[in-house]
Amino acid sequence: MAETGTSGTTRFHYLYSCDLDINIQIKIGSLEGRLERPTYEDLLKDPLLKHSGIYQDTCPELCIKTQIWADNEPNTLPITTSYKSFTTRWNWNEWINLPMKYCDLPRNSQLCLTIYECCGPGKYVPVGGTTLPLFGKLGVYKQGLHDLRIWRNQVADGNLPSKTPAKVKDSGNEVMESLSKLTKRHHTGRIPQSDWLDRLTFREIELINEREKRTSNYMYLMVEFPRLEYHGVEYTVVYYEKGGDDMITQLTQSEYAVLNDDEILLENVIEGKHHKLARSIRSGLTDRDLKPDAGTRDQLHAIVDSPPTKTLASEEQDLVWRFRFYLSNQKKALTKFLKCVKWTSMSEARQAVDLMNRWAPIDPEDALELLGPNFTYSTVRKYAVSRLSHAPDEDLQLYLLQLVQALKYEDFDEICAGLDPRSLMLSVRSFNSADSFPSPEKAGHDVSIDERFNSEMESPVLESSPLLSAETPTPVRFINSESGEYSVDLPTFLIQRACANSALVNYFYWYLMIECEDPEPNVKHDARVREMYLVVMKKFLQALAKGGKEWRRRRAILNRQQQFLDRLVSLMKAVARESGNRKKKMERLRTLLADRDFFKGGTFLEFEPLPFLLDPELLIKGIVAEKATLFKSQLMPACLTFSTVSGQEYVAIFKHGDDLRQDQLILQMISLMDRLLRRENLDLKLTPYRVLATSSRHGFVQYIDSVSVREVSDTEGSILNFFRKYHPSESGPYGIAAEVMDCYIRSCAGYCVITYLLGVGDRHLDNLMLTKSGKLFHIDFGYILGRDPKPLPPPMKLSKEMVEAMGGVHSEHYTQFRKLCYTTFLHLRRHANLILNLFALMVDASVPDIALEPDKTVRKVQDKFRLDLNDEEALRYMQNLIDVSAAAVMAALVEQLHKIAQYWRK
Repeated sequence: MAETGTSGTTRFHYLYSCDLDINIQIKIGSLEGRLERPTYEDLLKDPLLKHSGIYQDTCPELCIKTQIWADNEPNTLPITTSYKSFTTRWNWNEWINLPMKYCDLPRNSQLCLTIYECCGPGKYVPVGGTTLPLFGKLGVYKQGLHDLRIWRNQVADGNLPSKTPAKVKDSGNEVMESLSKLTKRHHTGRIPQSDWLDRLTFREIELINEREKRTSNYMYLMVEFPRLEYHGVEYTVVYYEKGGDDMITQLTQSEYAVLNDDEILLENVIEGKHHKLARSIRSGLTDRDLKPDAGTRDQLHAIVDSPPTKTLASEEQDLVWRFRFYLSNQKKALTKFLKCVKWTSMSEARQAVDLMNRWAPIDPEDALELLGPNFTYSTVRKYAVSRLSHAPDEDLQLYLLQLVQALKYEDFDEICAGLDPRSLMLSVRSFNSADSFPSPEKAGHDVSIDERFNSEMESPVLESSPLLSAETPTPVRFINSESGEYSVDLPTFLIQRACANSALVNYFYWYLMIECEDPEPNVKHDARVREMYLVVMKKFLQALAKGGKEWRRRRAILNRQQQFLDRLVSLMKAVARESGNRKKKMERLRTLLADRDFFKGGTFLEFEPLPFLLDPELLIKGIVAEKATLFKSQLMPACLTFSTVSGQEYVAIFKHGDDLRQDQLILQMISLMDRLLRRENLDLKLTPYRVLATSSRHGFVQYIDSVSVREVSDTEGSILNFFRKYHPSESGPYGIAAEVMDCYIRSCAGYCVITYLLGVGDRHLDNLMLTKSGKLFHIDFGYILGRDPKPLPPPMKLSKEMVEAMGGVHSEHYTQFRKLCYTTFLHLRRHANLILNLFALMVDASVPDIALEPDKTVRKVQDKFRLDLNDEEALRYMQNLIDVSAAAVMAALVEQLHKIAQYWRK
């Protein structure tokens, strides 16, 4: 397209941005200026800076990350320049192809460029950043060369307005800015062109620009935007939305008149009046003896039996409220009743609390629903805590992960009220400091939990707390008989129960520890939530320190566990820095385990007995160095053999650089389901091995002596041959001991149903494990809740190799397997509310597959249970699932492709 100017000689040729279906390109040119060398104070804090490129006289190897931002958020992934070695100046001269097209660019798009320098293993420090709008004031896309001002030691800010603008008025370089504007006017034809004079002028302009850059304290990055030409004519890109030329026809007369309703968003006065009359105190006199008829009773039972995710309609809420006294004898109905209450109405809230105190006490499992984000009324949450107090420590340990997450929905001011204000302010300041979590390397010694959290032990509030009243404390009093209000909140309850139990105190500390750690850079997080967890951790440690002898001993154990973990992390970092192959890294690992100078007199070979982080009932006293190995994977996790006080050895895997929180959640759910099934006298021989994430970057996994089904098939030919090798029996089925075969059938049924309910994906023969005793179990839970990298996955993992080991689809053992699947599915459906409540409390946790779609998490699990079906229909549904999974052709094809890929990878 072209537009004629007023003179009739000048033409402006342009293209609409919405018509360009090509990727954006930008050329990274040269960087002018000097880097600021670190000060002596910086070198004292971080001696490794001495070896960084910034400290050297030559040009360090820098890289530039390029990204497009719009509406205060990134629109593309960052693209980094390729590696290049520099001698006397930085000059990339590289075209970057950005993953966005011209037609997809918003009007306020900005180009963010950040220069990084490597200052150590995996440590990148920003040298500076700059931000340039892609469209000018009139919507014209940038063209040609641009010198961008670099803001030192800052990451490019893509927000509006930006803190790192590439062009700044009154920046002291008025000469360069003036010459840049004149050059643009010359290029667009607004200044007459003269060949010989233009050459002399542009040469002088280059000299002036070079002189200005050398004398300036700023750094400048030269970038170039492409020029679009067609048949020798240069075109400019102008922002334009698709469909902007469409004509909108507006009727002057219409058959219908459209009027604005100014009251559409206001409260319906009639409905509000009905709500107040129906729930007034006077109505309680008539509602007390009200009984439902048969139809209404069926409606009420349907509401009570509905899953916790169901949102009650206004008619259903009125129905539950009207028959609240009739329902008060049904403990399952309390949560539905509390959902119907309008808590902003004081009279209604008083009636609800009064009836809640006289309601049939709910089970601790159902009380979990009252601790979710939908219930913010303090008295209701404290009532739920009072019901949880009746749960034994074994059950509480199964829910502890979710209860720690439920702290996010507590009243932050009430949590802070448990600490002395002076102490709290000091702690918050120290928590928000840059070194709130000092590492042993920075501190130069083992960092205690006192140093880590800057705990202040002189708190007058804590000295009078019921948590510290005795060495073996009595249960906290939950209800005030005079006021009828519950007085203990969730954090106080968890601290009291954790301090009184050696296993709970271990897991409570590590679950809190992950929430207290410094967030990853460029990761969105709620600073107030982290501050709340830090306050709870401080309160927890103070309670242990002020308690009796046993409580102080447990606090000392936590301190030793933390120091042990810090040492182990430092050791794994040293192994990772070791150059060479896996064999050399293993030699380095074993050497450091026995090195007394690595940790200033300490050694991993033998130390004072310590409760193991993964299993606090196990006392470890050393690591067997000669048995330490590294697995063949990218992160090379360490397999460590621990010597115990009992004389036995315990093998665990320590993964560094991996987030284990998703595996930890799934293994917790498998342990819970195993406990629920055992209560029904159904032992499925499950293997819920232990997983503990000690950070978002490392953690422990229990090692189970087993081999993958893939390896069994390759070495022994079949699963049956594997069992015959270790447990032969002439009288047993297929020449195998009967108990081994029974164990295999039960574990297959259990894991088929459980992995289906949890939506575990990426199932192949390499993450299905077999033990010599016949147990089958799953590992590697990187995909859950229905996510799967493979196309058309079957509903459950039931491979040909697994079915053949049962004797085929027509065998008696395969029939037994199917019956066990039916029974398992029906039993777990009866506990669906508990499982859904636990997942609901994990919605805001930093679990990768939950964070993708947090609002759909509970619904995905609920859909697997098919609560809309009765038991007979659910049985037929499970029969169909097994038939489809056993006959899945795509799964067998993908399995073969995976096998080929693994072969070439090796």
